Amino acid sequence: MHKVKNISKTKNQHLKNPRKAQNFWGTLFRLMTYLKKYTIAVVVVVILAIGSQIFQVQTPKVLGKATTEIFRGVVIGFQMQKGGLKVSHYPINYNKIRDILFTVILLYLIAALFSFLQQFIMTQVIQSAVYNLRKELKAKMKTVPVNYYDTHSNGDILSRAVNDMDNIAGTLQQNLTQFITSITMFFGTLWMMISISWQLTLIALITIPLSLVVVGLVAPRSQKYFAKQQRSLGLLNNQIEENYAGQLIDKSFNQEHKAIKQFDQENEELYQSSWKAQLISGLIMPLMNFVANLGYVFVAIYGGIQVTHGNITLGNVQAFLQYTQQFSQPIAQMANITNAIQMAIASAERVFEVLDEPDMKDNHVDIPNIHTDNKIEMDHVVFEYKKGVPLLKDYSLKVKPGEMIAIVGPTGAGKTTIINLLERFYDIQGGSIKLSGCDTRNMSREELRQHFAMVLQDTWLFNGTVWDNLKYGNEKATDDEIMAAAKAAHVDEFVRQLPQEYQTVLDESASNISQGQKQLLTIARAFVADPEILILDEATSSVDTRTEIHIQHAMQRLLNHRTSFVVAHRLSTIRDADKIIVMNHGSIIETGNHHQLMQKNGFYADLYNSQFSGNTNL
Repeated sequence: MHKVKNISKTKNQHLKNPRKAQNFWGTLFRLMTYLKKYTIAVVVVVILAIGSQIFQVQTPKVLGKATTEIFRGVVIGFQMQKGGLKVSHYPINYNKIRDILFTVILLYLIAALFSFLQQFIMTQVIQSAVYNLRKELKAKMKTVPVNYYDTHSNGDILSRAVNDMDNIAGTLQQNLTQFITSITMFFGTLWMMISISWQLTLIALITIPLSLVVVGLVAPRSQKYFAKQQRSLGLLNNQIEENYAGQLIDKSFNQEHKAIKQFDQENEELYQSSWKAQLISGLIMPLMNFVANLGYVFVAIYGGIQVTHGNITLGNVQAFLQYTQQFSQPIAQMANITNAIQMAIASAERVFEVLDEPDMKDNHVDIPNIHTDNKIEMDHVVFEYKKGVPLLKDYSLKVKPGEMIAIVGPTGAGKTTIINLLERFYDIQGGSIKLSGCDTRNMSREELRQHFAMVLQDTWLFNGTVWDNLKYGNEKATDDEIMAAAKAAHVDEFVRQLPQEYQTVLDESASNISQGQKQLLTIARAFVADPEILILDEATSSVDTRTEIHIQHAMQRLLNHRTSFVVAHRLSTIRDADKIIVMNHGSIIETGNHHQLMQKNGFYADLYNSQFSGNTNL
């Protein structure tokens, strides 16, 4: 019910020109702060990761002892044969090899156990952290100003809340543990390599600068494409959501081809940004493997020479070659993690953009409470949606308890704006709005809205039973109160004809009931809320004439002793109003009841006669 001006254009501008990723490390650090409350668990994970790698990095060197033992037995056997001795079998100590194999299996088992515990704990930590982030985002969506939804498309907001959030969770889940493991594997492997041969270690270390150059050149280029990919995904979601919601309109006006063309365009942009991001980031692993293989070749050649000179055992060379592969593995993993983090940071920045939006201001004003018999007082109110273009100028209105106030006027006159201001969807720029003598800005929005219930022209029903939708207005309402409201709003008549009556489940768009029936349900829901002040904004626009008469009779009963505001274009619905406010160009131009305004023969009389000329019954 909020004011919407050029929304499509504004939303598209926002989506097409989003803020660029500017602070990679700042965003990463902020993301990590969500793990702060799980510090102890993270420390345990780090300890388990270190323990797992300590046991795992031992295995190549231990296995190397078995190779050395076999090689020693073979050499001795050759020497014995060379000396003329018959050798039925080589003098290999199989008991020692058996003990070595058992040791290796035990090391692998302990490493696997530690790795499982590490992954299990980290899964709990990451899912809990993202759970809290998702809750924070949901809470934030309740505190942003209404105009945030005017300037951001539904699809983009959904993409941030679902796709970007899932991307963050998946990346942290898969890569944070791997990051810790890679760090510990790197240093553990390096230590074991040094313990075998510092000369071979120097050769292996030559590949590190080359690896860093690869990461430094590729990663920054992939970041901008990952950011563009997430933005394109939000645009595509918005386009799909819009087409799905308006599919009947698309078909009615034969605009399917245009919708498909728009989809193809958005899909193409997503495709272009996605394949570029994946292609550039995908270069990291092949390049890293190439660099690692260079180091492997050099180590193998130099190690073989050292074995022939007797400076190192064959088993240690074999172990060192394994360590060389393990040594390059964490570097390659780190490069791959960098690739994934680029995408996660792009998503995190989009989520943080929402979290950093300014909240609705709740500034108190220095206006004292007054004693008054009026329920609502609008005193010289000034309001503008766009700076410098006032919509309400020096607007004043007094409403006594139980009065029915009708607001009429042409489109854009400011009728719905008054409702927006009463419930503080927007705050005024001047003057004062008082509820029972208290300026509404000195009340919390939740406290203020407890006094109101609203029925809008655009019906909204959630996926659930008819009964649940009625009870939504007041969870504490009794069954008798709900039934009384349903009968008074003529809901009971058509609900009894539904398959499961009040337990009939309405789907997401409530397509299994008519538009007029939806409207009646929203009216009954407002009556169940039993508010002090009832707002009806074109509430009978989707109801046929016969049902409209029933609703008018119901209103006379249900609005008794209740203050109400009725915004209407169909003037037949408000002839019995206590006061009719006639607006044009953001100002009140006439005030009075129906007969008084007709006698004035002014703007209201012209509106009324233009609607009902030729119909003597109205």
